Amino acid sequence: MRHWLMIPALCAMVAAGCGGGKKPLPVAGSMDADKFLYEGGADALKRRKWLEAREYFRRLIDTYPRSQYRVEAKLGIGDSYLGEGRSDSLVLGANEFREFLTLAPLSERADYAQYRLAYSQVRQMLGPQRDQTATREALRELERFKQNYPKSKHMKEADTLYRQARDRLSDHEYQVGVFHFRNRLYMGALARFVKVMDEDPNYTRKDGLIFYLGETYSRILRPVEAKAMYELLLKDYPKSKFARDAKKRLAVSAKPAPPVKKETTSGVVFRNP
Repeated sequence: MRHWLMIPALCAMVAAGCGGGKKPLPVAGSMDADKFLYEGGADALKRRKWLEAREYFRRLIDTYPRSQYRVEAKLGIGDSYLGEGRSDSLVLGANEFREFLTLAPLSERADYAQYRLAYSQVRQMLGPQRDQTATREALRELERFKQNYPKSKHMKEADTLYRQARDRLSDHEYQVGVFHFRNRLYMGALARFVKVMDEDPNYTRKDGLIFYLGETYSRILRPVEAKAMYELLLKDYPKSKFARDAKKRLAVSAKPAPPVKKETTSGVVFRNP
């Protein structure tokens, strides 16, 4: 009796209300009040009413600590923050998922919490020209997900996020390398390019990386390594926008060396080496 008697009061207290096209009250006694709150929050999430959803979920958690819907309500609060998409909301959402993993690490929904935590970090990443702290944090959370939940149904989405984050970090190193190269700081450029080659073999923009690595080797007078990079570019990325320049570099390197002057007693003569 207690639960269904509370439902009218809950309707008045929850900011979502019962009128104006929002979810109507169930028939008295047809469902438990905690279920009513959970379904109200889930419905608000679908309608992208983030604050309304949080109010349903928070009231459920505060009022029914033993409810079977409490786990989903906690995740729903995190999802409502991520749905808002603001920088502060993303931080609050991440905190909700971290708290969930701390309080319920063995929950069957822990993989979802870890996935959404990683997603919140990906959403906080800055552009490749800016600080990459959030990108590194996103990669750590994604690696934790892949390690702890290898059979999760969210693995495909996590792999996509991982590639996005890894590309962002590699873009950062690559762009710094290009900046060094254009300013003739060739050893600094070389260090950046080699780092990406070693740490991210599946880098999405690898054709540009290989080309500039070849250019850098050429500038520091390492023609063998430069030639190898140009050949690799043409082999793996024949349609790259850098392919034409790579062909030109190889054509120049294939030309025979010019004749060498040789002093003789009768004057100067020329011979090919």
